[in-house]
Amino acid sequence: MFEAIAFYTFSILVIGMFGIVVFSKNALYAMSALAGGMIFISGFFFLLDADFLGVVQIVVYTGAVMALYAFGMMFFDSTRDVKENIKFKKIIYTLSVLSAIFTIFILMAPIFSTKIEAIYPTLQGVGNVQMIGLILFTKYLVPFEVAAIMLLAAMIAGIILVKVKMEETPTNIEVARGEK
Repeated sequence: MFEAIAFYTFSILVIGMFGIVVFSKNALYAMSALAGGMIFISGFFFLLDADFLGVVQIVVYTGAVMALYAFGMMFFDSTRDVKENIKFKKIIYTLSVLSAIFTIFILMAPIFSTKIEAIYPTLQGVGNVQMIGLILFTKYLVPFEVAAIMLLAAMIAGIILVKVKMEETPTNIEVARGEK
């Protein structure tokens, strides 16, 4: 029961975060949501008792998105005032509080549940890294590849953002006007 509730909660949170990435007009909000989505994806690995992969997901993939976030902060004008037009503030705050409460309940559920055993028992003569490789490329191949595709999408988005910003430099504008 715990696994099903946690799975569906993380699924809704991941889809919500990546929905914000796709539909947000503000690139900094999109990058923040992408980092949040990557962290929620790591929740799937923790649910599957793949703690090593969950930590790698947070450190590597979320770290890459945070590097993209830092580059985005450099390329966007952060001195201008941003006027937000949020129509449904109460709904957003209510959903935020409910998701926080659900997350707390999910994290507390293993304390009250029975002992969960690993599906893949340890093999004799196989080290930790070899076992991670065996399980990673058999049972967890699809989530690992999905995370890799999301990193690729973040990298391509960063390249596009830099390219667009470089095309609009003052030197290129002066050359186009014939001032230089």
